[in-house]
Amino acid sequence: AHESTGLQSQPPPEEQNYGATAARVRQGPFVSASRNAPAKRDYLIAAVLCYANLINFMDWFLVAGVLLDIQKYFKLSDGNTGLLQTVFILCYMLAAPIFGYLSDRYNRKIILGAGIFFWSGVTLGSSFINEMYYWIFFLSRGLVGIGTASYSTVAPTIIADLFEEGKRTTMLSVFYIFIPVGSGLGYVLAAGMADVTRDWHWAFRVTPCMGGLALVLLILLVPHRTQRRTAAHRALSISGTIRVAAEKPGVHRTPNTTWCQDVISLGKNWSFVWSSLGLTAMAFVTGALGMWVPVFLYRAQVVQGLVPPCLRESCNLSNSLIFGGITVGTGILGVIAGAEAARRLRKINNKADPLICATSMFVSALCLYIALMVAQTNILSTFIFIAFGELFLSVNWAVVTDILLYVVTPRRQSTAIALQILVSHLLGDAGSPYLIGTISRAIQQKNAHSLQWSFWSMQYSFILCSFVGVCGGAFFLLTSFYIEEDRKEAQQ
Repeated sequence: AHESTGLQSQPPPEEQNYGATAARVRQGPFVSASRNAPAKRDYLIAAVLCYANLINFMDWFLVAGVLLDIQKYFKLSDGNTGLLQTVFILCYMLAAPIFGYLSDRYNRKIILGAGIFFWSGVTLGSSFINEMYYWIFFLSRGLVGIGTASYSTVAPTIIADLFEEGKRTTMLSVFYIFIPVGSGLGYVLAAGMADVTRDWHWAFRVTPCMGGLALVLLILLVPHRTQRRTAAHRALSISGTIRVAAEKPGVHRTPNTTWCQDVISLGKNWSFVWSSLGLTAMAFVTGALGMWVPVFLYRAQVVQGLVPPCLRESCNLSNSLIFGGITVGTGILGVIAGAEAARRLRKINNKADPLICATSMFVSALCLYIALMVAQTNILSTFIFIAFGELFLSVNWAVVTDILLYVVTPRRQSTAIALQILVSHLLGDAGSPYLIGTISRAIQQKNAHSLQWSFWSMQYSFILCSFVGVCGGAFFLLTSFYIEEDRKEAQQ
């Protein structure tokens, strides 16, 4: 954008809404067209970021896609197998605040490029690890988590800077569609490659090539310095009009507050706090489901006599393929439905966003509970209710991020996203795969070793996810009590 001053007329308060659809302001005759000029390039940059996000989440769930084979190859118990994802998430969440601090102060393009290069290289290297060195495989997953943290923390803030409020929710929705799409394709790619090559190691050799392409596109298309909206679009009230002061291109504004001051301020923002805890409950459920559902479905089919027990080195991974497909489909539908519901309901109720999130969490928890209860008798019904559970979970992805972006002042947004990542993963999916696996192992140890108890142990441990889902709905309800006040404070 060029250095310019434009005039916009402000609608009366009753016409203003919350969120990214808020206050669509009519342009006056003196509004500069400078923001319209780079629109195509902005969309191209967003497309590159979405593509990298796809690869990011494919890497997350490669392990889950071939979990039966990995468990057999390294001879891991349920508890140790769940620890694989826990190591990944722990490193991811611990690195996130560091990258949040850096991206608020330094060049974001360099941080993104380094992260993509690092995690792609480590993923490729992990495909050559021998069965005797399982601890190196655990270590490699932790290093991949560090690389992906750099991306997940920075990319949403660039999209938020590229687009005006009217289009921000739409673009963030597209960006977050690639969370479930990437997750589902991770299962499909891993299971497909393992099936074709009869060697699960090949599942880890495709995404690094895709990451290389993403890195090239990032270098070619994303500008060296992406303009921030901290000062660029601050509204200054002048005689009933709003003057938008544009920041000079390439000028990078460093916040005048310390990281500790930012954290203290965010801790007093109750909308941020409660919505982050709601996201934590989402992360707990999605982390446990993502890791263990294919194994749970396999054990249910064994108990029903639909498939034989896996005694060979290469197990039947059809459940991973089906679950991956369900994750892709429900993810796309859920994110689109959530964004559209938010866009429509904000016109009626300024608390629509947290209420949508709360409702979807309650319904998801119910669907997952029903799926667990019918698993031993009807595997088709189990797939259907798991699909509905994932659908309602996916409704929240873009909506939760949009809540953060309009209740937190722009100069603290990267830090806020990093803190949200830290908390949601620390209390959420960092521990849930390991916890579910540990509970399952403890139940098996207290009972006779059998295929039936192998299934029941996983079924009983999964019930915890439904309880946590209900808690998540309650946290989003609490968010609705503070959302209006915190939104107004962030705008000042």
